[in-house]
Amino acid sequence: MTQGDPTGPAAPTGVGGHQLPRCYRHPDQETGVSCSRCGRPICPQCMIDASVGFHCPDCVNGTSSHPQAQHPQRVPTTRFGGKLTGDGRLVTKILIGINLAVFVVAAYLDKSLVNQWDLVSYVAPGGAKYGVAAGPHEWYRLLTATFLHQQPLHVASNMLALWWVGPNLERVLGRLRFLALYLVSGLAGSALVYLVAGGNAASLGASGAIFGLFGATAVLFRAARQPIGPVVALIVFNLVITFSVPGIDWRAHIGGLVAGLITGIGLMHAPRANRNLVQAATVVLMLAAIVAAVLVETARLNG
Repeated sequence: MTQGDPTGPAAPTGVGGHQLPRCYRHPDQETGVSCSRCGRPICPQCMIDASVGFHCPDCVNGTSSHPQAQHPQRVPTTRFGGKLTGDGRLVTKILIGINLAVFVVAAYLDKSLVNQWDLVSYVAPGGAKYGVAAGPHEWYRLLTATFLHQQPLHVASNMLALWWVGPNLERVLGRLRFLALYLVSGLAGSALVYLVAGGNAASLGASGAIFGLFGATAVLFRAARQPIGPVVALIVFNLVITFSVPGIDWRAHIGGLVAGLITGIGLMHAPRANRNLVQAATVVLMLAAIVAAVLVETARLNG
């Protein structure tokens, strides 16, 4: 048999006249190679390339009954428990794509979408209620408003900010945790708008979610023991703009920032032993606080 020919006859003896182990699937084939997962000998016909060594067909297919083959492979995770992925910017790009698509549709194709999706809450002099104030069937606006933008500069500035801070958070948190952070921050911003403005609210934009990412970035820099000054300066600069430029809803920015800080702390400082539980509880508690704020304001308007 020529070297490297997997189809030739097996040698009758190994080195020094001792027989080599026989393939567990082809007993007539002697081999010096074992599956790197379960340790059983495998012949060239059964060798499947792996990142380290070779695997047998049963281990690759998940059908092996060998005790060692049943040990689960350790799934690599990020520092904060997220699953490592090839593209650490996928969710960020999807969110940007959704925001841009909604902007194009609402600004140029179907302008009525703004009136259907924006965060509006109004109580007429006669007591009739519109928008979020009308009840739970209108609460979807708390979320849809975070994907609406009216001016090109508005959507451009928010998406640039999302592209600047989003990928870093997505890579360290993982896709699911990052998405939860973004949505909770956006909802918290909308909830504070409704809680403060009550029956006279009108707001839209992703700024609440973006400010939440700013807050979580500050938590990340603190956890990584990196200089936090640049992030604080960024937040202060944006807050100055928030309170000095007419037409900007400070309530959405503050609500998102606070939610991002709290959620970021829960996600990044959860003890390793109970990390998933603490992280999930953080998100659930934040959502409960958002629902509570909406219920309180709705009860006040109906009182």
